[in-house]
Amino acid sequence: MTLENDQRLNFAMLDDGTLRISLLGKWDLKEKLPPPKWLQGLVNELEAISKIKFDSEEIDTWDTSLLVFIGRVDKFCSENNITLDMSGLPKGVKRLRELAEAIPPFEDTATHYSQGPLLSEIGKTTLELYHGIPRNLEFIGEVVLSFGRLFRNKAQFRSVDLMLIIQQVGPNALPIVSLVSFLVGLILAYMGAAQLERVGVQIYIADLVGIGMIREVGALMTGIIMAGRTGASFAAELGTMQVNEEIDAFKTLGISTIDFLVLPRVLALMLMIPLLTLYSGLVGTLAGLIIGVTVFDISLFEYYQQTIQALNLKSFGVGIFKGAVYGVVVAISGCLRGMQCGRSALAVGEATTSAVVTSIIYIVITASAMTVALYKLGI
Repeated sequence: MTLENDQRLNFAMLDDGTLRISLLGKWDLKEKLPPPKWLQGLVNELEAISKIKFDSEEIDTWDTSLLVFIGRVDKFCSENNITLDMSGLPKGVKRLRELAEAIPPFEDTATHYSQGPLLSEIGKTTLELYHGIPRNLEFIGEVVLSFGRLFRNKAQFRSVDLMLIIQQVGPNALPIVSLVSFLVGLILAYMGAAQLERVGVQIYIADLVGIGMIREVGALMTGIIMAGRTGASFAAELGTMQVNEEIDAFKTLGISTIDFLVLPRVLALMLMIPLLTLYSGLVGTLAGLIIGVTVFDISLFEYYQQTIQALNLKSFGVGIFKGAVYGVVVAISGCLRGMQCGRSALAVGEATTSAVVTSIIYIVITASAMTVALYKLGI
């Protein structure tokens, strides 16, 4: 008996209830495989089948399409309690099947493809938050201990790595910080002028832009920029190292991953973001000056004098302090998500996204807390 529309298969029913499938001719990807339900129809047509065996003596050539066909037959037999005998297959096919079965299926517990009911998802999120807070606090504690080893000159990291990271997060970030800071200063000047012009005190544009950029907005915008630029980069780098088992290699060699990988990144952002914050404030102030002089007919000297009177060392100190705090937040968030990354390429993308979101949320929280605290302290 030959299957219709496919001359590569011959069937013979043996006396012991065994169905022998003879493979004929060429099996390559250019030809279509037999329809998925062909075997079910054949079983329904014939008597009870207890076993299926293959005969490949008359096969000419084969490629992976034959493996796909064998896999379908194997799945059908497993679902219908039919014994499958593969001893008659070519040696190469049997060897590939053995290799495929020797590797267990990969399961990434950090990946979720389906979404359950709303209450179930809320419960899962709550549990993840409940279990995640102790892990996050433990990571922060390890970073603090690493700083302690740094002060005792026992930290395990290379100064050349620190210099390279400083270059990446500092000078290389100047173009984007310049652009955003200039546009934010321009927006502040226009928004303030629209209200101040109504009472004829456009000169106070200098106060609004200067204090706003130096004390608050410069640090906040720089922190958010670095969260999207550098925090995501840290998470992607460490996540890729996690996937490639490089972090496991460090642990095997007895090297502290916190000292070698996390500490230089935290130090680099602690040192660079305050300087970038100061630079951002000056660029934003310059943008306000350009708008005040060219659009609202304020003289250059008047704008300069008003800015000098409005600003003091306290404003600069507050801005630099906030920048340093945001730098620590961005660095720890990026490194934390990178170190918690799963073992797949998808997990690296999720870690990168999580690092940016976490950094921005923590920046907003710390910014609010510091603003209230400094106001209460009269600073």
